[in-house]
Amino acid sequence: MSQPPNQPKLTPQLCFNQTALRDFLRISRSTVDDTINQNLNALVTPGTSRTFDPASTGTSSAAQPPRPIYRRPIDASACQDFKHRVLFPSWQTRSDLLNYCAGVATSPDPDDPDHLLRQSEDLKARERLVDERLDPYSARYFPQEARTEALANLIRNERMVESIIRNRTWALVGERCENVEGDYEKALDAWRRGEGVR
Repeated sequence: MSQPPNQPKLTPQLCFNQTALRDFLRISRSTVDDTINQNLNALVTPGTSRTFDPASTGTSSAAQPPRPIYRRPIDASACQDFKHRVLFPSWQTRSDLLNYCAGVATSPDPDDPDHLLRQSEDLKARERLVDERLDPYSARYFPQEARTEALANLIRNERMVESIIRNRTWALVGERCENVEGDYEKALDAWRRGEGVR
């Protein structure tokens, strides 16, 4: 069973480094959510799912073929252990990172290296004389996006991706684990309350 990567140190530099932020989210999703079938199959202990029945040798196996491993239900305690030790901590780590970076995106950014450049471009655009009869495109001005705005857009997109991935993962867990709550958000909140998040 794969283990999620450790949470990186939460700093504004991590958030503004979109490559590092996306890489962490991608790696975390690939180790747990993208390989959910393999992780669930690893929970099935071979040979313990059905006890041997000597009478089964006298009947045709075609009447009741064994279920493939990807269709076998998983022991409830193994499912619970997987959810509490692997799945929910991975989701919580990604939620913590996205929430932290969302806070960074809505805070003032005094260290923005392009702040002065944007101010000078805005000033030039205001001082420019526009004669639309000579050049109909001269009035166009597209200000450069601040890095906090770019970060906010990235976080919004990543939260949508996260929701889609969690719904898919939870549906697969629900197929294999019996008595799984219908909504992953309620199950995750119950885990947060019961297990205690850092």
